[in-house]
Amino acid sequence: MKSPMERFTERIFLVVALSSLSVLALITVFIFVEGVPIIAKVGFFRFVFGTVWAPSQNLYGIFPMIVGSVAVTLGAAVIGVPIALCCSIFLAEFAPAAVRNVVRPAIQLLAGIPSVVYGFWGLLFVVPFIRVYLGGPGLSILAGSIILGIMMLPTVISISEVSLLSLPRQYKEGAFALGLTHWQTIRTVLLPAAKSGIVAAIILGIGRAIGETMAVIMVLGNAVAIPESILDPARTLTTNIGIEMGYASGDHQQALFATGIVLLAIIMLLNASAQLATRRK
Repeated sequence: MKSPMERFTERIFLVVALSSLSVLALITVFIFVEGVPIIAKVGFFRFVFGTVWAPSQNLYGIFPMIVGSVAVTLGAAVIGVPIALCCSIFLAEFAPAAVRNVVRPAIQLLAGIPSVVYGFWGLLFVVPFIRVYLGGPGLSILAGSIILGIMMLPTVISISEVSLLSLPRQYKEGAFALGLTHWQTIRTVLLPAAKSGIVAAIILGIGRAIGETMAVIMVLGNAVAIPESILDPARTLTTNIGIEMGYASGDHQQALFATGIVLLAIIMLLNASAQLATRRK
């Protein structure tokens, strides 16, 4: 029989647990209330697949921003995920304790650096390097991908390392007993066994990348046009909101809220697809 104090404590924890869901629900409802009217006014396909964004002419097409967001996020994943996985494998399986005690706090420190510092560093070093050695204006999808790839490293490395370290020791011992080398054990036993945690780490890292604003504003160029190469400037959904929300009003402001709806839908679709793929495997 639970005491009144225990029942009261359970209710308190239940309220705290539901508060996060209620905040998410309130944000979602607010965004939809503000953004759905302009989508209905302009038309869903004209809004999502339109290629012209000119609020002064009542033209609201966000397809160039969708392409920019996808391109930059995929570029960040291509750059960041392999480096993060290799680093997590090194820390979990190969690194001596002395090295691990230095590298792990350094990686965690990367997560605490403000995004504007990443953007400033990219503006001073990455953008000029691309301009001089690869061509183009420097402010480009490649610059944004490099910065976001670095920014997603702490999330993917930390969660992937924990996933590898949490595996039962019997997995490795059994593989060694069957004659597998250390690398064969990692490749054929440990990584498949930890795939759910690694996929979750990649999803969180991609979520960090696709939702980043300030650093991307500084290095991406913010051109409202469909990019033709990774050296072209572009604009993402988040930077579109961040740049124009300060002075937008009326239909323009509602269009920015509608942009947030599309961004939310993309993130939800990404998470659902990753969970479905994990369950099938």
